[in-house]
Amino acid sequence: MRSSGFSLSSAVPFILMKSIPFLCPVTFKRSGVSAPNRIALAAMTNQQSLPDGSASDDEHRWLTLRAEGGFGIVTTCAAHVHPRGRGWPGALGIDSDARLPGLKRLADGIHKHGALSLVQIFHGGARAPSKLTGMPPISASPGNLPGEPKGEAAVEATEEDIAEVTAAFAGAARRAEAAGWNGVEIHGAHGYLPAQFLSPLSNRRRDRWGGSLDNRMRFLRGIFAAVKEAVSPRFLVGVRLSPRNFPGQDAETTCEAFTVARTLIGDGADFIHFSLWDFRTTLDEAEKSEDHATVPRLLDLAVESVAGQCPLFVAGKIHTPADAEEAIQSGADVAALGRVAIPYADWPRRAERGDFVPASPPYPANDLSTAGVGEPFLDYLRRWPGFVEG
Repeated sequence: MRSSGFSLSSAVPFILMKSIPFLCPVTFKRSGVSAPNRIALAAMTNQQSLPDGSASDDEHRWLTLRAEGGFGIVTTCAAHVHPRGRGWPGALGIDSDARLPGLKRLADGIHKHGALSLVQIFHGGARAPSKLTGMPPISASPGNLPGEPKGEAAVEATEEDIAEVTAAFAGAARRAEAAGWNGVEIHGAHGYLPAQFLSPLSNRRRDRWGGSLDNRMRFLRGIFAAVKEAVSPRFLVGVRLSPRNFPGQDAETTCEAFTVARTLIGDGADFIHFSLWDFRTTLDEAEKSEDHATVPRLLDLAVESVAGQCPLFVAGKIHTPADAEEAIQSGADVAALGRVAIPYADWPRRAERGDFVPASPPYPANDLSTAGVGEPFLDYLRRWPGFVEG
């Protein structure tokens, strides 16, 4: 198999080519802040932070190599905003001022190479196990999440819990700005706490936090408003959403994510990031429908919901430069790369050359290490079927 590893010695100077749409700059309209190109490193769990949640040397190398490799926007892994929101071992924290030195070092390392920096701020909710946090997990409603019968049962978040979590998100954003980051991405996707409030499958409340979509998105909107209030106007505040969060949802529930996006844009979002799992997925494929007639792609619905009012990030099986170009030409403003960014720290530089076809997994362990994957992250990747070779 052809080696996929990133080599600093083989990197060529990165020259923006206006003929390649995803290598052109993107400007965030509300703030005027720009990124040098439209390729983002998506937030990915990597379990390589220190036990107390501080950023490690491994995390620093992982992120700065991608900035050096030409990614225009570099996003951290999910960083928990509250000790009760920690979702897994080796998680990055932004829940205390004690994290500021490591966060500042990360931001400085990313900016050294000209990339725009984002911290993804997060609370696991029902997916923050008590064995890590020492506290019972909270969620919109008590019990297990849909499709996760073996998970730890959560307790229903009280009004006090909701206020505390909202303040924690605001505090995390304030720390990110103090540490020199360009913005935050509020993690409202993938079934974590904000998504647990958004989904009618996990939110069975009968108070002002449940029932109608307006009520179910009250929690996320409150977090967003508190974060915006805590930071300066030029500090970017965006939200990551996913149309599908839990098994068993119908098309109406899937499409609610696009209403949420429109609402958040009205609230002042600097960007919306849709995690689609596969950017070519259609609504019927998402819902296992048998009727394939004139069914839109989720990407098309995302583009329609954002309507050019702010940059739209899209993630989901964007592997090759042709995939990125298709996503951009379909209306996305930024292509967010996940799995392919693991072996290819210099994906944008290689894409500039015009003949780059990324290899598919499995990837040699040595190549992944060369690409900035620390041992804890490599151990985590070994759990992905067929991803690591050797």
